[in-house]
Amino acid sequence: MKKILVTGACGQIGSELVPALRQSFGGENVVAAGHQSPIPDDMKASGPFEYVDVTDFDQVDAAMRKHGVDTLFHLSSILSALTEQLRPRAWTVNFDGVFNVLEAAVANGLERVIVPSSIAAFGPGTPLDNTPNDTVQKPNTLYGISKVFTELMGNYYSSKLGLEVRGVRLPGIVSWKVEPTAGTTDYAVAIFYGAIRENRYTCFLGPDSRLPMMYMPDAIAALTDVATADGERLTHHSDFNVNAMSFTPAELAEAIRKRLPGFEIDYEVDPLRQSIADSWPDKLDDTVARKEWDWEPHYDLDEMVDDMLENLGRKLG
Repeated sequence: MKKILVTGACGQIGSELVPALRQSFGGENVVAAGHQSPIPDDMKASGPFEYVDVTDFDQVDAAMRKHGVDTLFHLSSILSALTEQLRPRAWTVNFDGVFNVLEAAVANGLERVIVPSSIAAFGPGTPLDNTPNDTVQKPNTLYGISKVFTELMGNYYSSKLGLEVRGVRLPGIVSWKVEPTAGTTDYAVAIFYGAIRENRYTCFLGPDSRLPMMYMPDAIAALTDVATADGERLTHHSDFNVNAMSFTPAELAEAIRKRLPGFEIDYEVDPLRQSIADSWPDKLDDTVARKEWDWEPHYDLDEMVDDMLENLGRKLG
């Protein structure tokens, strides 16, 4: 990868992927692109930045041409709960945006595109326990449908148009740099803010809602590892399961309580996000990713909790 463009650079994943890529490939070789989110000063100071609305093909195309891009990480997306509330906007970003970046990538001769998918690509009818890599995908959310669309389009452009498109189905991501938004798994980030600030948290999912999760350093590793994997070993492209850990809100609260005695949690279930969580897997079988590009996570629940409390505690003073 010589010249990299990252859309959605100011989001939860982008805000940590961009610095990691700049450290590995040089600040001048990684172009951060955002549209609406506030632009961190350090992101603009450490390398080039472009304002790009992925729903506008011409803006995407112009950014690729201007910087001579050969690799794209496409992270722009509207997340699970918001897609149900902002359907027209979610359509333009999650569907039209994917089509625009893939078309622009072909037009500009890019070597590879990395487009993350999600556990949301599964749904009713999918085996929920240790979900296989290749299985029934009939999501009942617009966000999930957009992720199936992304996977299918990625595989189409790979097989029909010779564009190397790769992607991983990310679980819920836990990180300390960006505050939680409206994602269904964002309770697992918000709970740490509540624990540090008030020693208590009110969770919008029920106590026994088990979901696959991943700490941000492992998510960054998954994206960069699949991007640089030996193509000769790959039989899949845009649809790799990756797994790290699974836990419930109650189990996460107990792990925090061991470090912060007196921490309390209660529950006010949000029916929308609970229904979404109930349609998602408990755990992902990532045998395919381990076989085809040696995927392996490095953080378990206890290691993640220790690191989150240390870094977020420092951030919040």
